[in-house]
Amino acid sequence: MKSTISLLTFFYLLTSSSSFAPIASISRTTSLYADPESETTKTTQSSETEREALERQFREPSSPQTKNADGSFGEPKTGYSKALPFLARPKNLDGTFPGDAGFDPLGLGGSDKSSLAFMREAEIKHSRLAMLAVVGWPVAELFDRGIASAFDLPTMLTKTGASPSLLNGGLDRINPFYWAIVLSLGALVEYDNKAMKEKNGKAHIIGDCGYDILGLMPEDKAGKFERQTSEIKHGRIAMLAIVGYAAQEALYRIPITMQFPFNL
Repeated sequence: MKSTISLLTFFYLLTSSSSFAPIASISRTTSLYADPESETTKTTQSSETEREALERQFREPSSPQTKNADGSFGEPKTGYSKALPFLARPKNLDGTFPGDAGFDPLGLGGSDKSSLAFMREAEIKHSRLAMLAVVGWPVAELFDRGIASAFDLPTMLTKTGASPSLLNGGLDRINPFYWAIVLSLGALVEYDNKAMKEKNGKAHIIGDCGYDILGLMPEDKAGKFERQTSEIKHGRIAMLAIVGYAAQEALYRIPITMQFPFNL
């Protein structure tokens, strides 16, 4: 009987309102925070949003900033070079000249358009000479002996059959009359180039000497720009190639025509 009374007392206390007072208090507190119009709820939600944003900031790595050549950070005002995307594009290289890819890491183009135009004209002249030389070098090695033998003339090639050059030697055997012809032709080209500059004025195309005998230059502006771009790109490749010719022959001591994977 006593055990029955004890069990009833236990269940009474368990179901009484006082035993659930802490739970009711928690419930009231929860409803207080859940009330959308409550200032406490708004403050709590704002704090939660800030905390989540802060956690995202530390969780997601930020993109690294690139340090420019002048010591500044971020994208430079002139943009990045197409040729060297990790460097700032030089101010002068704004794409107005054909073949401009923003490549001037040493700043040889100068600080104004006049100095850049001077360097571009020098580049075109060297490009044209290199394009002639890159063809003439192996042709001389292939046909010089045959032509010299046909006309009973001494060959101008070195003992190994390579073309004469500063590294290969043999330039002392070239007839001075040949150098006089080369200098005369160079002076004639410079004279014609100057005449074209004076004739065309501001409309002058850099490198134009008036020698378009075959009429290869298009009439429209876009076509002219594309043709000039092709010329400067081929010229740059030729300048690299002719340096490679000289270096390879000086290193291996055999003609460039014998260094191809096939016989010429």
